[in-house]
Amino acid sequence: MKTDAELQRDVMNELQWEPTVKAAEIGVGVKDGVVTLSGYVDTYGEKWAAKHAVVRVFGVKAVAEELTVRLPDTVQRPDEDIAQAAANNLEWNVWLTHMIDRIEVVVENGWITLSGDVDWWYQKDAAGDTVRNLLGVRGLSNNIAIAPRTPIAVNAQGIKDKIESAFQRNALLDSRRITVETRGGKVILRGSVRSWAERDQVERAAWAAPGVSEVEDNIIISP
Repeated sequence: MKTDAELQRDVMNELQWEPTVKAAEIGVGVKDGVVTLSGYVDTYGEKWAAKHAVVRVFGVKAVAEELTVRLPDTVQRPDEDIAQAAANNLEWNVWLTHMIDRIEVVVENGWITLSGDVDWWYQKDAAGDTVRNLLGVRGLSNNIAIAPRTPIAVNAQGIKDKIESAFQRNALLDSRRITVETRGGKVILRGSVRSWAERDQVERAAWAAPGVSEVEDNIIISP
C-alpha cells in the first residue's frame, strides 16, 4: 500500500508524463488515497486529460477535480460558433451519422450540454468525445439517454450471463471480485477492483451487453 506522499509523487509524475497537460500549473493534494487537483488549465480537453491521467495511477481511490478552465483570448469563441462546430462534428462521426437528428446540442458560456437519446452507450460516449476538444469549450454535460428505437428483447438473466462471460474473457479483470445483478435493462455492479483503470473496464463491459439501458456502478477501489 502506498503512502499519501508516494501516491502524490506518482500522480505528479503521471501528469508530467501526459503530453496534453501542463503539469506545472496543476496542484496535487492527496489524503487517504483521495487525490485533489487544483489550479487552472487552458482548455476543457486539458482538464479532462488531467483527471484521466490521475485515475491511471495505481493506488488512487477517488479524484476530487477542482480545476478551472481559463481560456486564453486566442481560443475564445461565441456560443453559436461552438454549437455549429459541435453539430458538424457529430454529423461526421461514423458512429452517430444515422442518428444525428436524435441529439440536441445547447451551448451557454462555452459549456456544451448534449441531450436526446441513442441506441448504445458507446454512441453516447462517442458524442462526448467528439465535442470535448473543440476550440472554446469550457465544460461538457452529456445527458444523452440510452433508448433503442428498435426494441431489444430484454432478458435479465441473459444480460447477467453475457456480462459475466465478458468479465471472464478480459485479461485485465479479476471476475471473482465482481458481482452482477440485473433488473430488466438495469445492471448493478458490486465488488472491488485494484485500480480505476480496471473499474473502467468493468463498466465498459457491462454497457456492451445488448439491452442494457442503465449501469449502477457500486464497485470500490481496493488495491
